[in-house]
Amino acid sequence: MLSANTEMTELFAGNIVDHPAWSDLKAAVERVRAWQVADGSVDLEAHGAPSESALRDAVEEIVAGVQRLSPLLPHDAAYHAALVGDLRRWADDGFGVPDFLDSLMAFQPAVDRTDKRQHLVVFAMYTQNGNPHRNLEAVVLRMVWPDWLAELESTRFDNPLFCGITFEDFTAGYDTHSAVFFPETIAVRETPERFTWGGIFCDREAARFRQVATAAVETLRLDVPDDGRALLEDQQRCEEAFVLWDMVHDRAHSRGDLPFDPFMIKQRQPFWMYALEELRCDLTAFRAAVELEGEGTGPARDVQYAVLLDRMFRFPVTGARQRNYDGLGGQLLFAYLHQHDALRWTDNSLRIDWALATEVTGRLLDEIETLYRDGIDRPKVVHWLRGYELVARYVTPHPASRWAKGAEALDFHQPPRALVDDVLPDEFPLSMFFEALAKKLHEVIAETRGITRAGAA
Repeated sequence: MLSANTEMTELFAGNIVDHPAWSDLKAAVERVRAWQVADGSVDLEAHGAPSESALRDAVEEIVAGVQRLSPLLPHDAAYHAALVGDLRRWADDGFGVPDFLDSLMAFQPAVDRTDKRQHLVVFAMYTQNGNPHRNLEAVVLRMVWPDWLAELESTRFDNPLFCGITFEDFTAGYDTHSAVFFPETIAVRETPERFTWGGIFCDREAARFRQVATAAVETLRLDVPDDGRALLEDQQRCEEAFVLWDMVHDRAHSRGDLPFDPFMIKQRQPFWMYALEELRCDLTAFRAAVELEGEGTGPARDVQYAVLLDRMFRFPVTGARQRNYDGLGGQLLFAYLHQHDALRWTDNSLRIDWALATEVTGRLLDEIETLYRDGIDRPKVVHWLRGYELVARYVTPHPASRWAKGAEALDFHQPPRALVDDVLPDEFPLSMFFEALAKKLHEVIAETRGITRAGAA
């Protein structure tokens, strides 16, 4: 005779998040999160801290939820078994700094990227652009891997680690602006030699894009072609555009004539170098989309609208002005198109020559690629200076900047790290145009916190 849990599992055929076990698991995770400090541990001696037995009970509720749901997700069986081990070891070790290395290594979603496949994940982690603390999080996600995308990845844009994903439900750490799920964010005792997957939530990206870009278009009285307007009204089309954009962008970090360590994770650099790298990868996706459009790939034209509208109208006015490299990349793209006559702000409305914008965007990518190609022959600090000069040709630096005064204003007796400290928090302030746009879009951007497909208009 089947146990009650097994009966419920075998009879259940719907979405994981509709299963009663998910609600119980999620509630238990939220209780544990409330007791954790920044590094993920729980100070059992702190005022108001729960008893160790109460914490153990909550962890056992999480374990029970995983075990009840795991039979519905046989592709994650090894991961769920390791996860149960990591959770119980954390409890047995007194709830110190959590270590989810064993379950991280067992989680392999990129091995079989079956479209619409669900995964239940629980990790102690921070969420980029979201919660900076390594709290326990639980997420049910779904793979986005349609046949047309699988064909492009296997024949043109090989990226075996990339996972396009959407949210089904999540705990509080993802009720934020975070749209990524990366293994680097997970609490582990040691960093693995290599990671084997990386996920981007295209439903959040698409929903956020639609809301902010639509507001920007209306605010700026921008005349967008009919197919661009249709894109802004269609969540599914936007998700397909973003998953293609993300896949090509992601692989671009390791493609091209690149200086050493192009992904810039293992070294500290001035934030404009990160801005150039992220923009280079976006413009690589844009150029690929132009080629794919000529070959008849459906989402390719949509990718071009998404890159231009998201990069120029959301990125510069989102987040703090503390070395905001994504914002700077958007500022650079806008200024470059403006100074090459592809867009014009006149009579209180914005006009874009869409055909010329495609050509001019290609020229900006050429300039960045030339900077990279020449960079291999330069010392690191000289490469930073050349990158600064490229950005400063189009985006006006802060008048108090030492870097803007050139090499003679910098103390090269200092180590490179100290030169990075000479960078102002807002080295490239917003123009008057973007200051005004930021005020207009502030509330719209704030309303996209935690947005998913279900929250899209």
